[in-house]
Amino acid sequence: MAFRTRFHLIASRIHKWLALVIGAQLLIWFASGAIMSFLPIDKVRGEHLVDRESIVSIPDGAAFIDPKRIVVQVGAPVEAMTWRMLDGRPIAEVATKRGIKLFDAATGRPVPPVDSKLATRIAEAAWKSAKKPKVEASLVKQESPEYRAALPAWRIAFADPDYTSIFVAADTGRITAVRTGTWRLYDFFWSLHIMDWKNHENFNSWWLLAFAIGGLMLGLAGTALLVIRWPFKRKRRTA
Repeated sequence: MAFRTRFHLIASRIHKWLALVIGAQLLIWFASGAIMSFLPIDKVRGEHLVDRESIVSIPDGAAFIDPKRIVVQVGAPVEAMTWRMLDGRPIAEVATKRGIKLFDAATGRPVPPVDSKLATRIAEAAWKSAKKPKVEASLVKQESPEYRAALPAWRIAFADPDYTSIFVAADTGRITAVRTGTWRLYDFFWSLHIMDWKNHENFNSWWLLAFAIGGLMLGLAGTALLVIRWPFKRKRRTA
């Protein structure tokens, strides 16, 4: 009996203090998870605004230079070579350990890195709506919670109601990310959910681990109290 009373007292104190410390974070977990579940993922990714899936076919009869002549100009071991269209002309995208280089598919001449005007044309071509808002281009050289892809990249900001930004890699001219107001709202609650308030990507932090273990202990302590306080009916012994 004394052991049961002592165990009941310890479980009560653990449950009380854990509830005070972890209760607020539990509410944040539940609230952020519910909000993220309600946000349509295609709207979060901006698929209703930007078309990233369409592929422009290389015209029939297009003339291509001998790939060996391009390999000679690269000056580094070639890992892959891809033929594709960029701004209305076929190009060769050559991947090496030093990075990616672009060459004109017909002449073999190096294609300069994508500038702000070309990046704007690429972003506007991917815009789905017939009504195209004003845009503003800026060069991104460092990673941020909003963008963690190829660098440097051009950020093409659209003056639409959702504050859409399309990121275009300067070395390839490919669209590497689409960010909208809905995405930023989702990312904010994601940072609260995984308890990474700075970079919004680390879900193996000690903060998350500590509160997860604390939540487990809270549940176990509550279960123990439920068992102890449950009004079990004892059978009467018959003489």
